[in-house]
Amino acid sequence: MTRTRLAPGIAVVAVPGRGPAVRTAGGEFLRMATGDVPERLLLDRLSGAADGHRDAADAPPGLDRLLAAFASAGYTRTGPVDDRPRTEWAARSRTVWLLGDPVLTAPLAECLRPAGAAPRTAAPEEVAALVRGTGPEGERPAAVVWCLDGPVPPGLWDDADRLPAHGVAWLRCHREGRQVWIEPPAVAAGDVTSAHVRLRRLAVTPAHRELAAYWAGERITGDDRLTTPASAALTAALLADDLTAWARGGFPDPAPGAPPARRRLRRVDLNGLTVTEHPVLPVPDVAPAPRPRSAT
Repeated sequence: MTRTRLAPGIAVVAVPGRGPAVRTAGGEFLRMATGDVPERLLLDRLSGAADGHRDAADAPPGLDRLLAAFASAGYTRTGPVDDRPRTEWAARSRTVWLLGDPVLTAPLAECLRPAGAAPRTAAPEEVAALVRGTGPEGERPAAVVWCLDGPVPPGLWDDADRLPAHGVAWLRCHREGRQVWIEPPAVAAGDVTSAHVRLRRLAVTPAHRELAAYWAGERITGDDRLTTPASAALTAALLADDLTAWARGGFPDPAPGAPPARRRLRRVDLNGLTVTEHPVLPVPDVAPAPRPRSAT
């Protein structure tokens, strides 16, 4: 069955005494004038009711113009009604390897299973064997997610950074004090890797020596058990949302002014569980320095 219905995130509100208004996916309200079109007729059509009036000849001509304006603005979609569960994943994308600290991987697994994934715990050695082609034949993951409840030791993710070039999606997060960093999903060669993120972060801070020392483990801390069930659940939900979008065939278009998912570094502030997004780009390879000429 083919119907016209509102696009995801769009709502039409019947405002008493003022007529209908559109709430965009970004939260903006737009007033609309229906002209000679009865408000109820328009709302019925946008709700996904059967296309057409009981008698199509009785439909006012302005109805088609209104529906065309909605379609032009991207507020509606027309196509076969899809009754499949929204949680359906592509079969080829179901196997997900989880590595890291259980305080984060356990709630992530709980998010992924109802969505249609088949997560399992893996070891760093398995990731290394996967990218080097030395692992046993058999189960191959579609995605690898590595979650750390602390900073990333230098070199830990070097092998995993090569996963996208082998056709395996690569997602990761780690905590630094009271901030959790969720790095962009890398799903193809040329995407942002953990090495790229480290270089970009070092480049934008005047405290690059201190940050590098912090990552290297040159630190003394007090009680650093800061990840709570609430913050772990939020982090897991954000990662699961990225994985689900990827498994369904692609990431949604970003909001105006926001970076796309594959170029988005997210920072979760554990003080108030707020999330901020920051654009991040891959770092191009640097050409090797020319060899010095020998003295003559």
